[in-house]
Amino acid sequence: MDINEKTGNPVVRLRAFRAIDDPESCALFVKGHEHVLTSIGVTKVTSSKDEWVSNPAAFVLIVESLDRSIVYGGARIHVAGGSQALPIELATGIMDDSVFDLVWKYAQDGTGEGCGLWNSREISGYGIGSIFLTRAGVAISSQIGIKTLFALCAPYTVKLSESVGYRIETSIGKNGTFYYPKLDLVATTMILRDLVHLSETEETNKKAILELRENLTCVREEVLRNKTIEIHYDLKIPNLEKWNLQEVIKNMTKTKPDEKPQFDYINIF
Repeated sequence: MDINEKTGNPVVRLRAFRAIDDPESCALFVKGHEHVLTSIGVTKVTSSKDEWVSNPAAFVLIVESLDRSIVYGGARIHVAGGSQALPIELATGIMDDSVFDLVWKYAQDGTGEGCGLWNSREISGYGIGSIFLTRAGVAISSQIGIKTLFALCAPYTVKLSESVGYRIETSIGKNGTFYYPKLDLVATTMILRDLVHLSETEETNKKAILELRENLTCVREEVLRNKTIEIHYDLKIPNLEKWNLQEVIKNMTKTKPDEKPQFDYINIF
């Protein structure tokens, strides 16, 4: 891992891009995420899990070495209306098909989902797999143009997600919860309903997100529980002139209850 010689702190880059624009980085993301899932005993994953790499409505946040050769973590934002249903639809539709109506409703104004959040053990404890990637995902959503974000959260990320502005959506599942990705694990459906003004976001996170929006390319020393990491943010998404959210919404078709839902589709936040 890169180290700042003056401070002794680890150094990483946190970069944003559209999946179809960088297949090599996507491949590194997939390999790292699979390794993390396997290490926690989640091995039953469908072959469709990597279709996002060719989804024109999938955006990637990747945490990497400064020379881009090593990936330490990442997350994704999938926009509704791409070549796939949202991961939350694929994961929970077989248990409660009302998720399709819920996504469709929000998609009319532009919605997406934060998913696939992970970090390697090498960098654990620095907040990469929690607050800093979550903030960055909210920050880049303004470039994409969406107004809301879904997330399917593990129990240990619910409070963190609430601090960034997500709220539990109780209209589906059992008051918003599902047994997923295994029957002994619980996932919670959450929605961030105000990506524009961040009206439900705690002040510390709101300030950090707004600063990242204003300075998409910057270097920040981030501190979590007395551990400091130097993050080189590179959040300006390349080639956005080729992205048209309104066309994506216009061409979107509603997922039906008998289409695509898979109980073992792994994409928890």
